[in-house]
Amino acid sequence: MAGYREMYGEPSDITLQQERHYYLLSQLQSLVKDLPSSCQQRLSYTILSDLALALIDGTVFEIVQGLLEIQHLTEKNLYNQRIKLHAEHRALKQDLLKKHKEAQQSCKAHNLPILKNTQQRELEALEQRIREEQQMMDEKIVLELDQKVIDQQSTLEKAGVSGFYVTTNPQVSDYSCFILDKNSCN
Repeated sequence: MAGYREMYGEPSDITLQQERHYYLLSQLQSLVKDLPSSCQQRLSYTILSDLALALIDGTVFEIVQGLLEIQHLTEKNLYNQRIKLHAEHRALKQDLLKKHKEAQQSCKAHNLPILKNTQQRELEALEQRIREEQQMMDEKIVLELDQKVIDQQSTLEKAGVSGFYVTTNPQVSDYSCFILDKNSCN
């Protein structure tokens, strides 16, 4: 009997743990009802029960909080990088327009149409460069966020959280995020 107590704790601890498990399982089942039916089918009773067990001791909450902090810092950093690039582009365009205006003011009237055509091509080339740089930045952001999702999935899989594994399937990621989001608030 002593081995039983060492392994499972006092009977009141077991009862409390069971109650907590049933409560978390009930909460998870309620959350799953908000998901599309295709996602509901993927979350079997066994997965939900295993997830509830993983949530009991609070370790998963701590892991999720750490992952959320990292995600928020990453998102903030990427946002700031994009804002900085946008400001640099705006400054480049303003400088070019200022240079164009100054050139037009000092230009002889008979050369003005040629100058304006040249300036128009310069402006179009700059705008094309800006579009390309913004697209490259946006692609970099998407790739970095996708990598963060993979890192989060891997961390939760290694922590033994049932139903979490590395995938690029957006539906699986979406319902995993939904469950994590709802559970990190409890």
